[in-house]
Amino acid sequence: MGDLPALSWHKSSYSSGNNGACVELAVTPDGEWLLRDSKDRTLPPHRFTPVAWRAFLHAVKTGRVG
Repeated sequence: MGDLPALSWHKSSYSSGNNGACVELAVTPDGEWLLRDSKDRTLPPHRFTPVAWRAFLHAVKTGRVG
């Protein structure tokens, strides 16, 4: 995977008040979307192409991913 450049990570607004159960999102200069667990940043982030990210969001919004 290689080292990630300094990215601007954004915490989900749905993450507050969940005893630290948070996810964070960043976009790389190449347009790749990264999703990570803010409780354990040593884990590699999940990586999505722009097309895969849109499909993932659609699946979440329609209840196919919970």
